Amino acid sequence: MVLTMAAEDESFPRGGIQRKAAAGKSKRKEEEDDLFHWPSAEPRTKAPKVEKRRKEINDEKTKKPIGVEGGPSRRKQPPEADVLTFKKLTVGTLLLGCVKEVNDFELAVGLPHGLTGYVNLTSICEAFTQSLSKQVSEDLTEDLTALSGLFSPGMVVRCVVSRLGATKTNRHSLKLSINPKEVNAALSAGALRAGMLLSGCVSSVEDHGYLVDIGVKVTKAFLPQQKAQEYIKNRNQGLPLRVGQYLNVLLEVIKDNGRFAQLSVRTNDVATAMAAEDQNWGFGNLLPGLVVNAEVQKVNPHSLVLQFLSDLSGTVDFNHLDPQRVGNYRTGQKMKACVLYLYPDSKSVHLTLRPLFLQPGAAVRLPSGPPVSEVLQCCTVAYYQKGAGVTFRAEDGSFVYSRVFHLSDTKVSSAANVFRKGSQHKCRVIDHAPMEQMALVSLKTSIIEASFLRHQDILPGQVIEGKVVSLEKFGVLVTLTDHIRGLVPRTHLANVPLQHPEKMYNVGDKIKCRVLKVNAETKRVTLTRKKTLVGSKLAIVTSYAEAVPGLVAHGYIVCVKPFGCIVCFYGDVRGLVPRQELSAQPPACPEDVFYVGQVVKATVLKCNPAQEKLLLSFMSPREGTGGDPAAGADGGQQEREGATGYPTGKVVDVKVLAKAKDGLEVSILPELTAAFLPTTHLSDHVSNCPILAERLRVADVISGVMCWGRANNRIILCRKPALLAFVEQGPVAKDFTELQVGMVMPAIVKNIMPYGVFVEFAHGLVGLAPKAAMSDKFVTNTGDHFVVGQTVVAMVTNLDAEKRRALLSLKVSDCGSGDADRESLALLRQYLTELELIGAYMGRRDSPVVASLSRLVIGERLELTMDAERPDGTVSFTGEPVAGLTVTASRYHQRGASLSPGQQMTVVVLFVDLHSSTVYVSVRPELLHPSVKKTRRSVQQSAVVQLVTPDLAVGSLSGSSQLTFIPVAAHLNDTFHFDSEKLCEGQVVSVKVEAGSKNHQGIPLSARGPGKRRRAAGDRGREPPEAAPAAATAPLVQHSLCVGDTVSGTVKSVRPTCLTIALSGGVSGFVHVSEILDQVSESMVPTASQKIGDTVTARVIGCKDTKSHKFLPITHSRFKVTTPVLTLRPSELSRRDGAELQEGDLVDRLRAFKPGQALTCYVYRYYSAKQCLDVEVTHDIHGNVELLLLSLNHKCMKHPERAFQPGQALTATVIGPDSSGTRLCLSLTGLCSLDEGAMTLGIIRRVVPGVGVMVSLPLGTTGRAGLCDVTDSYSEVPLDGLVPGSLVRCCVISKSQNQLGISLRKSRVYPEKQHSVCDPELATIKNLWKGAVVRGYVKDVGELGVYISLSASLSGLVQYQHVTDYSVIDNRIYQENIPKGKLVTVKVLSTDVQSGLVGLSLLPADTRIPDMLPESLGLSRKEQNEKESGTTERGKRKRRDSEREQLPSKILKRQKKQRLEGTDGGLDVYCREEEEEESDTEFKKPSPAKATVARLQLPNGFAWDAGLNTIALGLKDQEDMSSDSEEEQSTNAEPRLSRREKEASRRREEVELSRTEQRLADPTRQPQTADDFDRLVLSSPSNSIVWIQYMAFHLHATEIEKARAVGERALKTISFREEQEKLNVWVALLNLENLYGTEESLTRVFERAVQNSEPIKVFQQLAGVYSRSEKYKQADSLYNTMLRRFRQDSSVWLSYASFLLKQGRAEGGHALLQRALKCLPQKEHVDVIAKFAQLEFRMGDTERAKAMFENTLSSYPKRTDLWSVYIDMVVKYGTQEEVRHILDRAVHLKAAPKKIKFFFKRYLDYERKQGTAERVRAVKEKALAYVESRGSMEGS
Repeated sequence: MVLTMAAEDESFPRGGIQRKAAAGKSKRKEEEDDLFHWPSAEPRTKAPKVEKRRKEINDEKTKKPIGVEGGPSRRKQPPEADVLTFKKLTVGTLLLGCVKEVNDFELAVGLPHGLTGYVNLTSICEAFTQSLSKQVSEDLTEDLTALSGLFSPGMVVRCVVSRLGATKTNRHSLKLSINPKEVNAALSAGALRAGMLLSGCVSSVEDHGYLVDIGVKVTKAFLPQQKAQEYIKNRNQGLPLRVGQYLNVLLEVIKDNGRFAQLSVRTNDVATAMAAEDQNWGFGNLLPGLVVNAEVQKVNPHSLVLQFLSDLSGTVDFNHLDPQRVGNYRTGQKMKACVLYLYPDSKSVHLTLRPLFLQPGAAVRLPSGPPVSEVLQCCTVAYYQKGAGVTFRAEDGSFVYSRVFHLSDTKVSSAANVFRKGSQHKCRVIDHAPMEQMALVSLKTSIIEASFLRHQDILPGQVIEGKVVSLEKFGVLVTLTDHIRGLVPRTHLANVPLQHPEKMYNVGDKIKCRVLKVNAETKRVTLTRKKTLVGSKLAIVTSYAEAVPGLVAHGYIVCVKPFGCIVCFYGDVRGLVPRQELSAQPPACPEDVFYVGQVVKATVLKCNPAQEKLLLSFMSPREGTGGDPAAGADGGQQEREGATGYPTGKVVDVKVLAKAKDGLEVSILPELTAAFLPTTHLSDHVSNCPILAERLRVADVISGVMCWGRANNRIILCRKPALLAFVEQGPVAKDFTELQVGMVMPAIVKNIMPYGVFVEFAHGLVGLAPKAAMSDKFVTNTGDHFVVGQTVVAMVTNLDAEKRRALLSLKVSDCGSGDADRESLALLRQYLTELELIGAYMGRRDSPVVASLSRLVIGERLELTMDAERPDGTVSFTGEPVAGLTVTASRYHQRGASLSPGQQMTVVVLFVDLHSSTVYVSVRPELLHPSVKKTRRSVQQSAVVQLVTPDLAVGSLSGSSQLTFIPVAAHLNDTFHFDSEKLCEGQVVSVKVEAGSKNHQGIPLSARGPGKRRRAAGDRGREPPEAAPAAATAPLVQHSLCVGDTVSGTVKSVRPTCLTIALSGGVSGFVHVSEILDQVSESMVPTASQKIGDTVTARVIGCKDTKSHKFLPITHSRFKVTTPVLTLRPSELSRRDGAELQEGDLVDRLRAFKPGQALTCYVYRYYSAKQCLDVEVTHDIHGNVELLLLSLNHKCMKHPERAFQPGQALTATVIGPDSSGTRLCLSLTGLCSLDEGAMTLGIIRRVVPGVGVMVSLPLGTTGRAGLCDVTDSYSEVPLDGLVPGSLVRCCVISKSQNQLGISLRKSRVYPEKQHSVCDPELATIKNLWKGAVVRGYVKDVGELGVYISLSASLSGLVQYQHVTDYSVIDNRIYQENIPKGKLVTVKVLSTDVQSGLVGLSLLPADTRIPDMLPESLGLSRKEQNEKESGTTERGKRKRRDSEREQLPSKILKRQKKQRLEGTDGGLDVYCREEEEEESDTEFKKPSPAKATVARLQLPNGFAWDAGLNTIALGLKDQEDMSSDSEEEQSTNAEPRLSRREKEASRRREEVELSRTEQRLADPTRQPQTADDFDRLVLSSPSNSIVWIQYMAFHLHATEIEKARAVGERALKTISFREEQEKLNVWVALLNLENLYGTEESLTRVFERAVQNSEPIKVFQQLAGVYSRSEKYKQADSLYNTMLRRFRQDSSVWLSYASFLLKQGRAEGGHALLQRALKCLPQKEHVDVIAKFAQLEFRMGDTERAKAMFENTLSSYPKRTDLWSVYIDMVVKYGTQEEVRHILDRAVHLKAAPKKIKFFFKRYLDYERKQGTAERVRAVKEKALAYVESRGSMEGS
């Protein structure tokens, strides 16, 4: 074909100068055949003008009609395989893409060859853009159509490049458009043909279908409703199409020369659409996504050249070939192809042959290859494309692609050599290409080694570094990578709130942050800069599962409530700290103690991960309490008992009469009473019920059947052993009143609903197990867990006596006994017993097949003949012993044997399925050859699973052919297992053969211990046909070593805590550090004595699981191998009896360690996050040593990681198992319990002024040291130097249930040293005597007196008469002037040893210390008898005289001056006589309460609006004048100012004062400070606007409390007559509390506002506050309250209706109108209906609004006010024709002429604005006719 066309070109030239073939033509042809050669990008030499003109003329002559491309461009061979790159794109390029992500404002579209473009919200279609604009302009943002409702990932779309550019970070920016007007721009109405497949968007929703925008201007495309039903049902989830929805539409009918098109979106129509030649497709209008019939024109090594649509050519690159047909293409082959993209410049077409694009309209499955960020270690080069990239083949066989700029960090000089075919490279997945169905990778070292590439890779709690890029009001933006940014909120910029963050942070600073939470969907990373959180060494809590009780972690407070604080950890994990857990003395108001953003250290008390509930404490950890009861549910009505004589629970024998569909018709012996035994009641095992029903025959007698109840007038029986055993044990609840919470009983599943399971107990009692209480696992579908008729065990969790409903729990953790081994073996034993019973029934039958089936024994070896191999890989056998039976062996059980049809061989029976008559056998050699190993019972050992059934698993003990039965379920309720939990063939599990159990057919029973289940190296039970080779899926146990075997090997690796020994046969052994030497000294590292390559002799002592190189936690969790555990200890090697495995599980072995026991452990590492030392005792027993138990040396505690070397031997003391029961808690200080006298280290947790110190102690306890226990010498500031977080040495002095008493006295903590003790400890009251003078601290001021703390255990009382010499009437004076924690000296007045009471005195006469109360309080002395009074007065006068003589002369003069001064400036200063006689001490330290008040001197020219500067000037002058002239002469040595200097100073002061006055007098000046606002509110005290601006000023400065204070001040200041002004302030306070307060504070303000203002206005304002802040639920609740309280007020109904319509709840608004009409008076109905109609016009359905007006006007036609409102609404929201129709009706009303004149005037004004001159003239004529008719009527 191509050769013929070339010959035609030579014979019939198309014009222009005909040139001969150049010498380089053949060479160019060869280059074109090369896959990796691309045309040169250099421009060609321009032809002469004449030649160019001739060519244009020839091109015009050869042009074809529109829609058909001609010219040489059609015949030109395209390049072999051009790869799409960003540089080759131009605006207008058409591409086929696949939606990758749907965001709020844009779509991410995957393009060919790994490119990604973005479609803006406004680039979808014009109708969708107009709809959005309308919704935004009408403030209907909550009703905006989300892109997620229009698009979904995987949707294939046609798009066009709209803009190319670069981002701020210099990355490529590719903007796309799917607007049909841009995609289909080349199409015209005349070019449309039936059968064309186009893309379009819904532009309008009509009554009978949809208008679709297909981008053709003149064409109106309509999609009928019936044509869209299938698409709506199957592809749109049953929802109607919406404006903007993207569709692939088929043009079915074209009418009126393309002006009308009928569309179809049916799946078959779209999927079979093909681009035909009669549709006039050409390059100019060709669209991506069209499917064409193509023919292979040329086959290149990695690409194809296709010809389609007669003479169009296109290329298919390697990535878009059909994966199933690669290598099978040939020239001339015909196939379907899809247009992928078009280059408009080079006019080249690129196609794809992938099957998923050959069916238009089908969604693309997003690639499921290696996940993003995974590093692929070994990728093989498939082929290299120069200038484009490299395609690799991964290890799993899938293809991955790397673009050229991702091949290296630097430019590769010889890329073809580096990436030659077959070479292997390491790369990392960075994205997925949905169009190629492959992963995109990068070989850049920087990307491979990057810690994270996307938001999903960032983990909460991770410490990362970033660079500050901007400072915003809400926080600091930090860039983490080139395309990932994080936000440090304002509250997390530092430990304390920052008022000016810009002083601490600058753009460009590198900062270290810790990740708080990551939202990968919204691509938001929240960081913290709080120093405590960033540098925290405590545990990092990122999920509720990690919050185990006792865990201590740092968090931050996000909410403070009266009932406690809410603390947030990482990953948005939140917990509640109740008020009683905030401190030892819970604060009355937590808001006063804690604040939002405060960093705290919290201890986990209780956690429920399933419900995401977390209980915390700021104090010591405590035992959690029980969980909350479940929610209520409907209980079933108790059914009646059985017939008389057959009560529930009675055990009888029955005889089978007949078989029914769902059970057996039986008769009770011997009375032959008819009864019914349902099939599901035959057994506890669901799988045995149908077998028993099938094998039982008529006339068979069944014994041990229990009467269960009565239904449908017949007795219902039950044979379930669990129910029989429970009823026989004792009394059973017969009525609902006998049920109690906590009862555990067996039951039968009665019904399964989506919300839970109903179960039935004996006597017809029914309860509900909600979905959340059905299982310990997450329940997705209730039907996956239980079936009707199944036996379960239920626990009663809640009872509703009124409704007779019981709530139950079916969780194994609630209903199980805790002994899983015993329960699982009991179930297994019962199942096998029932199988024996079924076999006995079958053995009595006449059928030889059934009899032979019952005689088969599991483990029996048979000689059979292989019959055939089935398609699923299994093989079948035949033979005489199994005649008529189906005998099969799975692919796993064929390994190790060569099989061929007709071959005789020995098989072993694994299981006999009595229901399907199928026998499962195996030909594996290890099962056929008997083993001599003796089965050890009650010993943990490995077993290989050979077969799995729903009720049991058959396994073989490792190293032998001995079979064993293994239970699958651990409990009757243990019915659901995840795939990772299910057993499979070849899996290795750890089992314990039951001791002394009765075997079933000679096969023992085994139980699986807790934590012993593990997966094998391959899932052999589920292998596909193309599974891995046998070597990769060999049994897990790859050695035959047994415990006690002695082996030799070579040291392979040496680690601090273990050795790896290479044994023969490629087996590796494990030697723990504790198994190297018999005697180990302190601080020794035993592994240091071994070197790599040493030959050692060892003995096998056990086995352990080791992860293989293919192990992954989730997807490949079964890739584990069993490694033998060895010992090198000489004592073990010399033993003759060999070693034995340690019996019992890990929990029992840990309990064997007694507290206080000393043992040797070995350091593994110091875990800084948990602040503990990880140690190992043996290879499977590990322990923790918390920080405070590492040492008593402070230096060692500063850097514990340096003090302990990995592998180092340490002598530790056992404390006991930890909370999880899997590790030991150890101590290196010898401390195993905190008893009295114990010495330990602690960390100061909290310093409470006036109380003492709270110290965190080991073992999770907290100690308290009072003020008397801090130092040996009391001081005024005893807590000085004690900082939270510092280490202290403590001594336990007392022990209580909740707290320990500790002492920090050096005499206590260092008893071996001598210390000077000024204030000795007073242990008991006996250490005191009457008259003793001691020191102590004020403990409290109570009703009886002042309590003094003398020691930790001793306190005394100072009665008020012994506190002071002053006469005090109000005891509050004591509380105000005697603070807690004050150091005082007291005298002992009395002691009572029996009662323990100590009387003390603080009087100066007793203590020789000045009085506790200062004289400045102005209190009078206590009155005494006259003699004492006279003596006292004389003594006082003498003292005053002697003291007065000692006073300086200047003080005496000052006192005299104060007495002589009068009033000045309107301010009087009064000085009493007592104040003149103050002591010298009083003068040195005057009391602020009674200090001499300085007079305020008012300078000349004082202005009331002067600022603080003016007042300060006066005060300064006053201070300068306070001293007299004598003092100035003696102290002031400054020279006097000259007259000129004084004059200049005076002028400067006047100028400054003038400027101040002008500035303050400026009316346009805005207040800038709080002082400015204070002056403003003084001038306008009742102006609410000023007060609200004042509040806003404080809010902008984040001073919430000051804003509240201003609001309260405004309410007190504004006059009570100004109700509206006060209401404005109340509204401001409501807004403040709504935004910055709590629900409680908002409620308090609201209640006060209702009491002080008109209630209905307050309610409406709060509803508006809720609506504006989008708290719609609270607003709805408040509106319902308003309807109940103000039902007679129509404004309330209208406000609620407006709220409902804004929410889109139109039906609720319609129902509200009916309620309003019932509640409101009759006279208001018309106005209310009219206002509801207006609301419908504005926010609802205009048609409904018109109907409401029409109905109202039909009843009240003369209400011209309604007509006027109706006309206004229609003018605004209706059409012109509707307006004219209503105005025409209005002017013909039978109303007063004055009103008709008003309507004519409106009619005329409307036509003048909207109509024409003719319409204006017509209205005038109507008006003239009306006047004439009116005049004639009046004349008549």
